[in-house]
Amino acid sequence: MVNTKPDPRALRESPLQHLAGELAQAEITGPQAVAIREIPFATMIGIRAIPGSAAHEAITDVLPDGLPAGVGQVAGDPDGIAVLWISPDEFLAISLTERPELFPTLETALGDERGHVVDLTSNRTIVELSGPAAHKALRKGTPTDIHPRVFTVNRAITTTLARTPVLLWKTGETTWRILPRASFAEHIAYFLMDAMHEFDYQLID
Repeated sequence: MVNTKPDPRALRESPLQHLAGELAQAEITGPQAVAIREIPFATMIGIRAIPGSAAHEAITDVLPDGLPAGVGQVAGDPDGIAVLWISPDEFLAISLTERPELFPTLETALGDERGHVVDLTSNRTIVELSGPAAHKALRKGTPTDIHPRVFTVNRAITTTLARTPVLLWKTGETTWRILPRASFAEHIAYFLMDAMHEFDYQLID
């Protein structure tokens, strides 16, 4: 008998799915190019483990590039498995592709040690801003110094954008990933689309 039961994943809706058309239309081309898109359904696993503990060591051993050691650091590949430093004992593992094995692998590594591993996949979404003018649009809404000499590639911090808490992650020379909580994603998207309008006139170098 053929199983005709639908895949529940096909019924999911991302926080910005309803804005996909507006995000695509917001793209600016030319010297001050900037584009915005949502990267939905990324696997996100929250990790708590005190550095130097058995839990920290065990989790480090099962991750491709271990855990980051300090503020702003990211371990791993933005297009593979990356782990962002949140606080001295808190981290966020991210994979843009679905990795159902990641959570049980980390949970097994933690075992009965002190700490936690929590699936946060539905907690946030990823808004990607890219292009030569991306950092100029971001500067309109964040108090963080994002000058290229200060905020280097594959650096990530907790900050605010449009007065909203986000994780801000620079994944390329002109590419940024903003991770708001799902309930604030629409606010962030509209703020960034509005911030992008200026560059349609090609007035700023």
